[in-house]
Amino acid sequence: MEFKRLSYRNKNNKTLYYFKNYLRQLVPLLFFQKKLYIKLNKFENLNSSEKEELLLRLNYYNQLKEKYILTQNAQKLSEIKLQKVNKTYYFDLYEHSRYFNQNLKGHFLFGDITKTPKEPGLVKSRPINNENTNSIILKWNKIRHFTFIKKDTLPNSKKKDQLVFRAKVHSSQPQRIKFLEKYYGHPMCDIGKVNSNSLNNNWTVNRMTYNEQLNYKFILCLEGNDVASNLKWVMSSNSIAVMTKPKYETWFMEGLLIPDLHYILIKDDYSDLESRLKLFLDHPEKATLIIENANKHVNQFKDQKKEDLLSFMVLNKYFTKTN
Repeated sequence: MEFKRLSYRNKNNKTLYYFKNYLRQLVPLLFFQKKLYIKLNKFENLNSSEKEELLLRLNYYNQLKEKYILTQNAQKLSEIKLQKVNKTYYFDLYEHSRYFNQNLKGHFLFGDITKTPKEPGLVKSRPINNENTNSIILKWNKIRHFTFIKKDTLPNSKKKDQLVFRAKVHSSQPQRIKFLEKYYGHPMCDIGKVNSNSLNNNWTVNRMTYNEQLNYKFILCLEGNDVASNLKWVMSSNSIAVMTKPKYETWFMEGLLIPDLHYILIKDDYSDLESRLKLFLDHPEKATLIIENANKHVNQFKDQKKEDLLSFMVLNKYFTKTN
């Protein structure tokens, strides 16, 4: 089954990702820093609709309105070294931060962040609430999280009338354990964990590729350490994400997703799962509407030039607001 872990059919190419990023390390920083103004000025070349879209997203990711002086434990960009942090986070920051003065300081919170920092800091993930202003989101760990289905040729109506779930389940994830306890073996579900640990061995099942999971009408997207990492590729397909209301968000703006418009909402205790699935099986037109809206949400992340420009804008606003 390990062969399936090496399947790149619908995954990002890690070899190319690492090759490009190691290659960037060889180019002097001054070469990039001279081009920052050119990068930011690309905003002026957009039409009014595109500008409005990017400004809305900019102010969603970076909600700082007032100036804030960071305390002395803030790090300089030059102090963040490849050897000291997770490679993918370092590379994703460096891709855009190399264009900025390396003496600029900030708080760089790498990893699965589920709490809002006391001072404005750059994060991959943050809690969804009205008190997350200090959490400034960047598109980090994108090699893992930002995977989209290239083409799903199977219409939802032709897929299996079941819910599928394949993921690692750890003792630190009670929400996933609870779901398996409640629905493992249920006729409407093909679910299980793919890792070996001290949890119920009966839950251990064979891995599935993305394409194998796409044979099902419904795919469970349960949050793990922070967000549900499969949500992005599921919403780019003709299958439907089934999940509780998200508690955390990333660059994907999970906090803007509308229940039963972008995904099928189930209660936090999962008690209504069967009735919710039956509702959409009985009303395929509702299922079609969700797929259309989910695909539309995904499409805004597929323009790489706009994604890059937005990353520059978020960083620039952060350094400006924190002096």
